[in-house]
Amino acid sequence: MLKFIKGHMESIEGIEIYPMISLLIFFVFFALLFWWVITSKKEHIQEVSRIPLETENEKEYNL
Repeated sequence: MLKFIKGHMESIEGIEIYPMISLLIFFVFFALLFWWVITSKKEHIQEVSRIPLETENEKEYNL
């Protein structure tokens, strides 16, 4: 089955650009994610990390 797909894809012109585009998208996404994590405020990170642990009473108190 892989030989069928590989043979079919080799016949398409310009297909070699798609792996490069996907690698570029992958790299840009994780670079932006890394930049967001580095520049985000520590208070915001701590607040978001506590959300799953809050009970209903604590949520009402914080509002």
